[in-house]
Amino acid sequence: MRVMLTQDQANTEPAFGRKHGSSALNSLSQLRNVFVVSLAFADLVVAFYPYPLVLYAIFHDGWSLGDIQCKVSGFLMGLSVIGSVFNITGIAINRYCYICHSFAYGRLYSYRNTLLLVALIWALTVLAILPNFFVGSLSYDPRVYSCTFTQTASSSYTVVVVVVHFLVPIAVVTFCYLRIWVLVIQVRRKVKSEERSRVRPSDLRNFVTMFVVFVLFAICWAPLNLIGLVVAINPEVMAPRIPEWLFVVSYFMAYFNSCLNAIIYGLLNRNFRKEYVRIMTSVWIPRRFVTETSRAATDGIRSKPSPAINNNE
Repeated sequence: MRVMLTQDQANTEPAFGRKHGSSALNSLSQLRNVFVVSLAFADLVVAFYPYPLVLYAIFHDGWSLGDIQCKVSGFLMGLSVIGSVFNITGIAINRYCYICHSFAYGRLYSYRNTLLLVALIWALTVLAILPNFFVGSLSYDPRVYSCTFTQTASSSYTVVVVVVHFLVPIAVVTFCYLRIWVLVIQVRRKVKSEERSRVRPSDLRNFVTMFVVFVLFAICWAPLNLIGLVVAINPEVMAPRIPEWLFVVSYFMAYFNSCLNAIIYGLLNRNFRKEYVRIMTSVWIPRRFVTETSRAATDGIRSKPSPAINNNE
């Protein structure tokens, strides 16, 4: 999947109308997209390895690829899931600082700090996955034809997983977005009588897009995590009481979430839709795609504006 830097994001400015230098603004806008790229990478992890193995298991009605492949598949599956959770949390905190604390945003999210934060997200993701190897909770589940986290392996560890990997991030993201919504409503009421609102439509569109990503993530993952909490109460008693169809539906709802983000971007962002059309066209007409790409690059070099014009824009 190709992650594009949208023009809406490239033209946003901190808070609601506070002025900053144009070059610094564009740089900060591009840095925000690092989190989106990181989230896209988390979604792609499962597409390259675990999902093909799940299809293989379905077609062969069981797992015949060995224990090592099973452990690797389960590890990458968890890496994608927890990476998505932590990246969505990082995006929410980033948007919160960008809108609610804009004066400190440039200092908090400098080029170096942004890259360090993304690296920290993935370091925490890997650390969160490693205990599975010591608990022995990565195993093949014939109900869903995949090697995944086993909720009955350890009650205490299942509770920790649900709390740390779902409930705490959901609480943090909810707080950030509620604060943003409150500020948006306050600003809109304050400038309602003015001719021109200081709330930039591009800021609001970007915020709504990521808010929808969060809401769908919570909806898709809530059933499986609630089942995990119920099972953790008493695995031997509660696990057999969970209907198989309910577990299977909740499981595939959770992993279907990895496919939704690209759809959300396409539905809510015009620039993404244009890029999707261009990519699809390139699949059917490769020569035309290469020609258009070369022409766009040449036109961009020829029409490159002067620094004075950039600052004026």
